Amino acid sequence: MTTRRAVVTGASSGIGEAATRALRASGWDVVAVARRADRLAELEGDTGAVAYAADLTRQADVDALAEWLASTGAVHALVHVAGGARGADRVEDGRADDWQWMFEVNVLSGQRLVAALLPQLRQGAASDGHADILFVTSTAAQNAYAGGAGYNAAKAGESMIAHALRLELNGEPIRIVEVAPGMVQTPEFALNRLGGNADAAAAVYDGIEQPLVADDVADVIAYALNAPGHVNLDLITMRPVAQSAQYLLARGPLRVRQA
Repeated sequence: MTTRRAVVTGASSGIGEAATRALRASGWDVVAVARRADRLAELEGDTGAVAYAADLTRQADVDALAEWLASTGAVHALVHVAGGARGADRVEDGRADDWQWMFEVNVLSGQRLVAALLPQLRQGAASDGHADILFVTSTAAQNAYAGGAGYNAAKAGESMIAHALRLELNGEPIRIVEVAPGMVQTPEFALNRLGGNADAAAAVYDGIEQPLVADDVADVIAYALNAPGHVNLDLITMRPVAQSAQYLLARGPLRVRQA
């Protein structure tokens, strides 16, 4: 049986790093893609994944990645994790450059990657039965919340790529999977969103009993890609038990209500 190869973006930290580890543990070859070459080198040493440094907001970098992949073997899965949020402002106070950055990293990077890698994914599907394109979006794509409009809009845009692509590729053995996590506590997401304010970032998770962590999402990603080839998990929405909705969080211990 051919060893399947996945390209994982955003692999230098958080969910992307965890997904790289989970896929390597379940037998995949992985090309780990991110901007930070030093972090990728550590991951390569730890897991045996192949590191590839690239800025996915640059078309030249995406084209070079596609050319390098074509010269080094088959591609069976694209796992697009790279993305992020900047700011928690009301619409009237939002910074256009923050919104533009979010659109670039969450939406346009996904479109660039699909356009560049789809020919190779088709080849992988033709030779080995099926291929996968998996997007990690967010529950922010499903429900708006005050102070989140820029990220809501960007993640909703990314989600629509997945929905449209599934229709456009109907009839081909290529699965389109969307994983939409709710609150995930990672070292960098809230910190980057809130301009490096460590106290504000910590307060996001204050009192939440067991928020999701990157490994939880990575387990779901690996499960989806390792499912039988005829099974497509269109949309997986996952939240910690303490988060019943995008805006409804239980802060404090979870307890059974007494009669």
